[in-house]
Amino acid sequence: MSSSNLIEQKKNTHLYFQTGENKYAINSDNILEIMKLPALDYPQKLPNNIVGLLKYNNFVINVVDIRFYLNIEVPPYTTHNELLIVKTDEVIFGIITDKVIGILPFDTAQMDAIPFVDNKMIIDSLYKFNQETIFIINIYAIENLLKQHDSRWADVDIISLFPQDEESKSIMTKRTLAIADKSSLKLASGELHAKNKYISFNLNNDSYCIALDFVKEVLKDTSITKVPGIPDFIEGIMNLRGDYITVINLKKFLGLEAGIAPDKKPVIIVKCNELKLALLIDKINELFEFMDNDLLEPGDGYFSNEFIYNDSLYTILNIDKITSDKRIIITDM
Repeated sequence: MSSSNLIEQKKNTHLYFQTGENKYAINSDNILEIMKLPALDYPQKLPNNIVGLLKYNNFVINVVDIRFYLNIEVPPYTTHNELLIVKTDEVIFGIITDKVIGILPFDTAQMDAIPFVDNKMIIDSLYKFNQETIFIINIYAIENLLKQHDSRWADVDIISLFPQDEESKSIMTKRTLAIADKSSLKLASGELHAKNKYISFNLNNDSYCIALDFVKEVLKDTSITKVPGIPDFIEGIMNLRGDYITVINLKKFLGLEAGIAPDKKPVIIVKCNELKLALLIDKINELFEFMDNDLLEPGDGYFSNEFIYNDSLYTILNIDKITSDKRIIITDM
């Protein structure tokens, strides 16, 4: 693949998620972090186009729900809702979602622009994927709407949308306190492009992460075809839109305790050294940015570094080392 194609693919990599009955996507370059929905502040004088406020890394950011902009009914939230922290060139804000589905490189040939878009429309194009339509969000349109302080939805009781039972309120409050307490991610307006992005995941009970530069897609529900006569750590192959990809059982490859993998499990598709692999994991966690000057000198093994984030220890995988390992047997399908 040429360097121009690589740049184009990275530019069109999107994180896509579900909110209500529809699926939406935002360019991954604009995503700072994914987290479970915390408790939000809701002052009495808050404009009605804002669902709440959240203190995030020394900023107080607005939180919105795109369904209000699209005139779609908003059901009550639960502790399972997720919050995307996104950035434009000028501001940072949050978007409430039902669940994040994965990361995809969008083929520009399958992106259809909406011809009647104006600067108040938050959806500017559509993408066809697996016979579904994904609506691509223009976060700069949301930024403009936030600046206007619209007074719509005056009849909506925003506070009643959030859980009122004590257990849920306690869970969400703890999440808010954890965000306030974390010190490893220090954002300032001039530093937004000076950090590394990582996708984090679990193997057994431990946390790992991969630099987003290597990540091509993240899929939460993948069918794997078993192949006889292959090494034990190769789980099989998967068919990704006609492209057969070798699936590596990461726990077996790294010598970790591994049980029986189910037929469907999340995978992270990575590409390095001209090799594309699907890494079988236990659970996809979050996307975040971390100051690389807080890291130690990288190692040359499968684990390149470690750091503390949100009071948890994360181990960074050395994707270059893994994809160049001579044990990995790749055959043309």
